[in-house]
Amino acid sequence: MPKTAHDWMPLEAYERLREELRVLTSAPEETPGEDGGALETVPAPRYIDDPAVRQARVHKIERLLREAVVGRSTADDGVAEPGKVLTIRYDGEGESETFLLGVRDASVSNRLTVYSPESPLGAALVGARQGERRTFASPHGATIGVTLVRAAPYGSQTRG
Repeated sequence: MPKTAHDWMPLEAYERLREELRVLTSAPEETPGEDGGALETVPAPRYIDDPAVRQARVHKIERLLREAVVGRSTADDGVAEPGKVLTIRYDGEGESETFLLGVRDASVSNRLTVYSPESPLGAALVGARQGERRTFASPHGATIGVTLVRAAPYGSQTRG
């Protein structure tokens, strides 16, 4: 499958996924027993105890890494697209929300929420310009209005 901008993720998320894949595909680590003799197997994290769950996660991460567009810089043009940090305001609310538009499974260390361009909100915002209002359907069918307040390339908020 060809890489698209919808597969965008920051470098730190890509590295985190590579490390997770390494852990999932390596043999369980062994440590000396309490008595210093026999080795004990360090249990895998809870979500990967089931071999089928582990294998499904391995396949998902391999696909994400294969299709990833990693950290490619996006234009600072105020248009919502993957690789941008979007600030939005829902209709009727005074506070704004900020999130990264990119691969949902590629969370970043600064705990910035990530929305996929394929999510209802992400799909509604792709291509929007700052100040533009869009609508999308919630999972329960309600129509929700949202205004794009700002769209800035990921990382630009930390640059000097």
